[in-house]
Amino acid sequence: MSTEYAWVADAMKQSVPWVSTAGVEFTEVAADRVVCTLPDVESQRNHVGGPHAAVMFGLAETASGAVGLAAFNQVMSRATPLVVKSEIQYKKLALGALTAEAVLTRPAAEVVAELEAGTRPEFTVACTITNAEGVTTALMDVVWTLKPNKQ
Repeated sequence: MSTEYAWVADAMKQSVPWVSTAGVEFTEVAADRVVCTLPDVESQRNHVGGPHAAVMFGLAETASGAVGLAAFNQVMSRATPLVVKSEIQYKKLALGALTAEAVLTRPAAEVVAELEAGTRPEFTVACTITNAEGVTTALMDVVWTLKPNKQ
């Protein structure tokens, strides 16, 4: 993990209690890409023995939030990141440990420019969830906004 963004993993674990409770680990963090892992935990499995759909969703949403934090940390004193909508597609039965890769789909500078122009920008983070063999088990798009803080 880049030492420049190592603080993001700690910040996510401190500000979002579910991250530590679920056992999410951050293996790569950059300004436009985050990779998280989640171990296979029996108490988080569904009726067919894989990670519950909510756990998969939570892993990808966590990775997307970490991308937002890394990409837009410089404006967090002026704006609050909030999820606008999410869409997940479950592609294959997930079994075992999971990895989520989250990627910012547009340049952060464009989003910041919109915020500075007085609008409430939105940005999408595309997430891919894979199993231990690298097989894609789900795809998820998370649309975030930077809501300007009241002055």
